[in-house]
Amino acid sequence: MLRAGFDSLLSLVTFLVFTGFAVAALVFAAMAREDAYRAADKQTKKFWLIVLGVNLVLNLLLPMLFLQIAGLIAAIVFMVDVRPALAQVSGGGRGGRRGGGSSSDGPYGPYNGGR
Repeated sequence: MLRAGFDSLLSLVTFLVFTGFAVAALVFAAMAREDAYRAADKQTKKFWLIVLGVNLVLNLLLPMLFLQIAGLIAAIVFMVDVRPALAQVSGGGRGGRRGGGSSSDGPYGPYNGGR
């Protein structure tokens, strides 16, 4: 009985995390401009919207673990590879620094070498 409760809790958490990540990836894919996909030399916006949309629909209608994992992999690829490339070509890439500061800037402003 305890194991059944744990399994149902674990499946609920898995469902929520996978679905939330799918929604986030789909929203980011929809917000990017079409020309940014071409400039970043990635698949088209339509392709990513279809892949991530199917992922979300399958998560909601047919929550099988192997389908969820396949969808999670697609969402991870988008978030880790495609989204940063889109941000870079769209002018949103910061290159690791906020505000476009110089390479000697620290987290609290410019580093002056202890002077």
